[in-house]
Amino acid sequence: MVVLYALSDFIDCDFAASDSSPSYWYEGRCLESGHRLKLPRTSMSEAIAHGLMQQLAKNECYSREGKMFGILLVELPNGEQRVLKAFSGLLNVCNIVEGWVPPIPGRDEVALEEARTLTQLDAIKQEILSLKQLTERQQYETLSDDFEQQLQAMSDRHRHCKHQRQEKRQQICNILTPEALAIALEQLDEESRQQGIERRQLKRQQNEVLQPLQQLIAATDARISELKQQRKALSRQLQAQMHASYSLTNFSGRSRSLQQLMPGGSPTGTGDCCAPKLLHYAATHNLKPLAMAEFWWGASSVNQDKIQGEFYGACVERCQPLMGFLLSGLRPNPSAPFPAREGGVRSLSLSIIYQDEWLIAVNKPAGLLSVPGRYSDRQDSVLSRLRHLLPDGMMLVSVHRLDQETSGILLLARDRQTHRQLSQQFQQRQIHKVYEAILSGVAIAEQGVIDLPLWGDPENRPYQKVDWQHGKPSLTHFQVMAREQDYTRVEFTPLTGRTHQLRVHAADARGLGIAILGDRLYGCDAVTSRLHLHARELSFEHPQLKKTFYLKAITPF
Repeated sequence: MVVLYALSDFIDCDFAASDSSPSYWYEGRCLESGHRLKLPRTSMSEAIAHGLMQQLAKNECYSREGKMFGILLVELPNGEQRVLKAFSGLLNVCNIVEGWVPPIPGRDEVALEEARTLTQLDAIKQEILSLKQLTERQQYETLSDDFEQQLQAMSDRHRHCKHQRQEKRQQICNILTPEALAIALEQLDEESRQQGIERRQLKRQQNEVLQPLQQLIAATDARISELKQQRKALSRQLQAQMHASYSLTNFSGRSRSLQQLMPGGSPTGTGDCCAPKLLHYAATHNLKPLAMAEFWWGASSVNQDKIQGEFYGACVERCQPLMGFLLSGLRPNPSAPFPAREGGVRSLSLSIIYQDEWLIAVNKPAGLLSVPGRYSDRQDSVLSRLRHLLPDGMMLVSVHRLDQETSGILLLARDRQTHRQLSQQFQQRQIHKVYEAILSGVAIAEQGVIDLPLWGDPENRPYQKVDWQHGKPSLTHFQVMAREQDYTRVEFTPLTGRTHQLRVHAADARGLGIAILGDRLYGCDAVTSRLHLHARELSFEHPQLKKTFYLKAITPF
């Protein structure tokens, strides 16, 4: 089976990288020596990956389910360069597909057990789905609503009657003889008692009707909970068997099972990701890795944190713990040098624009978070890198944020007072920001102001939309800089700072009606290396020096 491809299958023969500096490092510590080992993602590997994306786009079978794909640029013993490609997990229910790197050895050893367990898991899944569709659930909801309406109507009627009885008591106290008054008051009291009886009867009827349904639903929910526990136990058992069988080999020629490498246990799918499959194949076939790139293709992930065509690093829970072992024995790659350092910071990823004892401004690259995310696989960020690399890093606080896909100037404070003062300037709109973008179409208007309120749907994060009822005021000034063939270069000046403000104002038909090039979240389908949005300029008053600072980062596109 052919799995080694020529570079010309993905990129032009005359391709020349405009920037040979890595944009990301796959890294880990060697288990024997403790040395930190690295493999870069370079502009060459990204270009190859984009070539693969173009191939995937031609066949809809690759878009049916979202998953990670990856390429590994390798060098043969004779010095020639070739490309390996891999997918994570299964591709259309298959783990072996012609032309792709095969799975890690060991899966075949548990194939029968896996098939049996998967059949059991599917049966459990179907039973859970059936139990969740229990007709009595809807029946209970309908009857419960009916009784609540009856009780509410009865309460309203009884309240009105009580008010009338109170008025009548006041009236008859002065006009009836004591004997007649006693009889009339007893009648009113009896009316009150009868209404109490009426309410208790309806409540009793409600319990008689609803209680059996409640018991049935409770028993059903208990069965669902039991099935889920069974499913979890079966999955863990299969995972343990598979991880004991999976065998990874590194460039020192050593082999270890996943169980040996991660004795404390590991998430489902460990060993099935692109990076381990690519590196294991290279190690067992005498191929020298030069650079690697992984990207998401297909529908967005469940939690909306992965977008088609975007590059991502090694996942923290599955791949990162294996990197130290997988890269062991790999010699440094002279064609992909380690990034130079400037002021203790990797100048490649975090070029420092300005710094003093109170604040620091960096030119954030596209693809890097401004601050760490909620989940463990989203911890790599400008803030976390600076906190790790700078002597006073733990004191740093981000003053504002840029989208992960947006590049440009990011401002951080080195003490709480400076952070508070700069944050006030942002809140009071005293900080001037200018962005540059390329639209994926030709804009008609030359300049103007877009005033569209934005609201983030909590059920569809991070997507933002125009919402006149719930949205927050959002203002953007725009100026066309140039029109280049089918694209428009635009200068944006946001007057507010809402999430995805420029991206929505560009894409929405009530704004410019043209998505920013590379903005797949808001409708741009073009295959391109990045979101073409850059925070180019930032001006503010220095809280301590009391001077107006003007910062600029050259637009990289």
